[in-house]
Amino acid sequence: MKLLDIVALLENLPELNLYRGQVGTIVEEYEPGVFEVEFSDNTGKAYAIETLTETQLMLLHHSPLEREKTPV
Repeated sequence: MKLLDIVALLENLPELNLYRGQVGTIVEEYEPGVFEVEFSDNTGKAYAIETLTETQLMLLHHSPLEREKTPV
């Protein structure tokens, strides 16, 4: 995961009013595997900015992924 990647939350964080499946954008990487993620509504207004770990997030893809080539 890297800066500006689109991610989805993998767990409920009710104390932060964030829930599994909510989509955000990585806006900062503090150290390997620790990110600041901004969650925005459909108008682009941020409703949460939280520091989360890579294990709490799933990277989303908006285009086909290249398949790994297996050596023959």
